[in-house]
Amino acid sequence: MDTPPLVEEQIRRAVLAALEGEGVEVPCVVEVCVTDDAGIRQTNLDMRGVDRPTDVLSFPMFELSPGEKPQADWADPDTGKVLLGDMMISLERTRAQAAEYGHSPEREVCYLAVHSVLHLLGYDHLDEGPMKAQMRAREEAILGGLGIQREASDAD
Repeated sequence: MDTPPLVEEQIRRAVLAALEGEGVEVPCVVEVCVTDDAGIRQTNLDMRGVDRPTDVLSFPMFELSPGEKPQADWADPDTGKVLLGDMMISLERTRAQAAEYGHSPEREVCYLAVHSVLHLLGYDHLDEGPMKAQMRAREEAILGGLGIQREASDAD
C-alpha cells in the first residue's frame, strides 16, 4: 500500500515525540508498516490468532517495563541504533475511527503511532485501571506536546 507522504510525516513526528517524551536517549529504529484492514487482519490472525482487523499492532523487540529505557549496548553494531520493534497501522481503520470519534485523521494516526511506541516501551492497558490510566496519561501528554489535544467528543 502506498502511504501518503503527509501520513508518513505525521507518523514520523509522533514516533519521535513519543521517544522524546519517554526520555529515550539512544538512537532507535521503529519499523512501520501502513496497511489496510485486510492486511492488518491477516497479521492479527497470523500473530495473535484473532481473525479481525484492528487499528494498530505492536511487536516489541524487548520486554520492557513502563519507564524502562532501551540501552546503548542493545544497538545493532552496524547501525549504532536499537531496533525497538515493529508497528502496523491500518490506514483504512484509522480513517474510519477518526470519523466515528469525530476528530481528524491526523489526530487518529498520531494517537495510534504514539500508542504503539508506548507498547514497544513496555506500557500496556490489559486492565481497565491503573495500567490503562498510566498509558492514557502518557499518550495525552505526548500528543499535547505535538499540539494535538483531546477533543470533547474523544472522551472515554
